[in-house]
Amino acid sequence: MKKNEVKIRVIYADTDAMGIVYHANYFRWFEIGRTELLREMGVVYAELETEGYYLPLTRSSCHYLAPARYDETIIVETTISYFRRASIKFDYSIWDEKKETVLVEGCTLHAFTSAEGKIVRAPRELVDKIKKSLS
Repeated sequence: MKKNEVKIRVIYADTDAMGIVYHANYFRWFEIGRTELLREMGVVYAELETEGYYLPLTRSSCHYLAPARYDETIIVETTISYFRRASIKFDYSIWDEKKETVLVEGCTLHAFTSAEGKIVRAPRELVDKIKKSLS
């Protein structure tokens, strides 16, 4: 299974008054993880949109296990758990810098749509790139 890891430094704007990461920021980091995983596979979001394909979020979940704090470095680990004709699911684990503690686990499910918002099959080129990376 293809896996991508991205390191991110927690900035002050990511935290609440106690210096703990505000819960919604993990979803931003999920986006960074999936964008970089796809890029590593040769799939660029901006190019997909230029070709008329979009990946709107249809479901998301996040299980908070331990807090990340201001000025810490975290690791966002992203994998694809399934890829179907018109949808793709990403799984995420956010770790401390030493990968000793999982801070957050989550997933996002995305549909493939046209610019008009209609569900469509994933483009063949994308299917081939992702399947090649997953094998």
